[in-house]
Amino acid sequence: MNNFTKEMINDYAEKLLIGLSDEECDTLLEEFDVIRERMEIISNIPGIENIEMQHFPCEFSLTSLRKDEAQNSLPIEDVLANCDQSIERVVEVPKVVG
Repeated sequence: MNNFTKEMINDYAEKLLIGLSDEECDTLLEEFDVIRERMEIISNIPGIENIEMQHFPCEFSLTSLRKDEAQNSLPIEDVLANCDQSIERVVEVPKVVG
């Protein structure tokens, strides 16, 4: 398993548009090391490759669903009357990501 590096963490943080301080980056590296160590322990359990994967830890059943009932929606004119800007029938919002 590849180890994470400070450069990798900073690159991912930049791509996710979050800024990390050196202290936060060091904390993440320590946490990834702990996760890697735990995964190595799990992967070294004898016969682990013969165990069937489990998606839910408990048996999952859905007993009831609410009845799907059609409802009238608001008139588009009323909705657009509450927004600052719109293009045809679409609300226009300011761009928040560079």
